[in-house]
Amino acid sequence: MAGASDLAVSRGWGRGWTVAGEGKGSGVRAVALLDPSARRRVPVPLQDYTCHVGRFSPRNPKIKYSSSHRRLHACMALVDDKIVRPPNVAKPNLVLAYDLVQGSLVSWNSFMDKSIPDPPTAVLLHGILGSRKNWGSFAKRLVQEFPMWQFLLVDLRCHGESALIKKNGPHTVASAALDVLKLVAQLRVTPRVLVGHSFGGKVALSMVEQAAKPLARPVRVWVLDATPGKVRAGGDGEDHPGELIAFLSMMPRQVSSKQNVVDALIQEGFSTDIARWVATNLRPVSQPGSTSSGFSWIFDLKGIADMYKSYEETNLWETVENVPRGVHVNFLKAERSLHRWALEDLRRIRAAEELAADEGAGVQLHVLEDAGHWVHADNPDGLFRILSSSFLGLRTQ
Repeated sequence: MAGASDLAVSRGWGRGWTVAGEGKGSGVRAVALLDPSARRRVPVPLQDYTCHVGRFSPRNPKIKYSSSHRRLHACMALVDDKIVRPPNVAKPNLVLAYDLVQGSLVSWNSFMDKSIPDPPTAVLLHGILGSRKNWGSFAKRLVQEFPMWQFLLVDLRCHGESALIKKNGPHTVASAALDVLKLVAQLRVTPRVLVGHSFGGKVALSMVEQAAKPLARPVRVWVLDATPGKVRAGGDGEDHPGELIAFLSMMPRQVSSKQNVVDALIQEGFSTDIARWVATNLRPVSQPGSTSSGFSWIFDLKGIADMYKSYEETNLWETVENVPRGVHVNFLKAERSLHRWALEDLRRIRAAEELAADEGAGVQLHVLEDAGHWVHADNPDGLFRILSSSFLGLRTQ
């Protein structure tokens, strides 16, 4: 894990202004997003939105960000307190919840003058029933090694804290990709790398499909243990996401304990690892008129069911076989994956490799040894080594 002075984390809801403060000698900036309720492109007086920021001491993890409308809390201790006011900029609409993890050499935020270029940015996308937290530890490792980069971790629609943001249907791979494209536009960043696991891999491909052509700069896309077309479920004894979603849909929206959920999933035949992972999507809730507390699901399960159906049906082979110039698509197959890669999938990817090379683009297949479908948990060291090739060009000593 990176040391305290190696990274800065911006937590946001995808709208409002980014407000940042920097402590002397710490190399860390506390960053927050304020969330006023004005409509798009309506200026708001600056005095209404002030945010206290400062460098932090890891020994006393408490800091408060405040505004006249909202209080935000982060795990930092306020030292050398000062007030930073954002410039008078137009306020965008709420899109997605996210974390922006920045390396120690990044000195940039989205309210800077537009003439100041954004730092190299990578977007990390989770799979179905996941959240941006799935990438948290891995992103911290990346900024430790590549301090010139920043990493945008997103909760896709219907997942994590983005489930609290009302989204109109349809809930599809394409709509999830469009959400992320809107978010990066609002943050004024042009991603150089897109990394998506499973469902998130198809979202990354859909972003390429929907993005304006030609792209502003070369982009590397990583599709982790997913193919562009038909989704093939695992065999007997393997966890199937569709069956998992169906079973969760039959469970009550509030439960008394996480362990009850874990026990129910295991009894139904799901693996212990999957049962425990699913339980991380439970958040504490207080029962009205009772001293006892329970848990409720943080995701929108009905929307997720629609998204998974779209994942099974969405075919993006045309994008892979006609990769835009300047785009390099990397497929990563887990050696012990529960996801079945058909020989036809491998053949088409190999054929796309040759075709893309002739068109000034790129397609490449990688294999991650000693890993199942959960690549960033099963073999994080191997995954780190493979992905590092996308960041080495801008590495500093």
